[in-house]
Amino acid sequence: MKYLIAGLGNIGREYENTRHNIGFMILDALAKASNIVFTDKRYGGIAEIKVKNKQLVLLKPSTYMNLSGNAIRYWLQKENIPLENLLVVLDDLALPFGSLRLKMKGSDAGHNGLKHIQDVLGTNQYNRLRFGIGNDYLTGWQVDYVLSPFSEEEQKLLPERIEKAGEIIKSFALAGVQITMNQYNNK
Repeated sequence: MKYLIAGLGNIGREYENTRHNIGFMILDALAKASNIVFTDKRYGGIAEIKVKNKQLVLLKPSTYMNLSGNAIRYWLQKENIPLENLLVVLDDLALPFGSLRLKMKGSDAGHNGLKHIQDVLGTNQYNRLRFGIGNDYLTGWQVDYVLSPFSEEEQKLLPERIEKAGEIIKSFALAGVQITMNQYNNK
């Protein structure tokens, strides 16, 4: 059984360790924990890990956030992965820092990456894991906020929250989305 785990972010040094790249950071941590590295392939970096009898294809799109749907569609088709085995990992301004919410479907909530994925796939019926980055910015400064690094205080808490996100991803593949939502949401 194969799963596509797509961590959203932007390529390039200027975007490393920014709030908008938390999807990349979570997938990097999963790969590192399994002693594997990403390989540059079409539309993004790819790494594959096994979790018991499940194969997780980790994707870090190289299309930039606003065109993430192109990479996701390509890898779903290439690996013959059904839509219900897709999990998109992304940042969320509406959640307090470090909050994790797994959802089976939903709106793009103003997130350009999700908007493009929905446009390309023609549906919003796909799983997503939202990582809260908070919304501590002045009106009109949203772009600067999401493209800025985490604060010193947040950076101290990041490793534990990233590890928890990794647990949720593994549970998604092993136990399914409903059981994982019940176990981890609102905790």
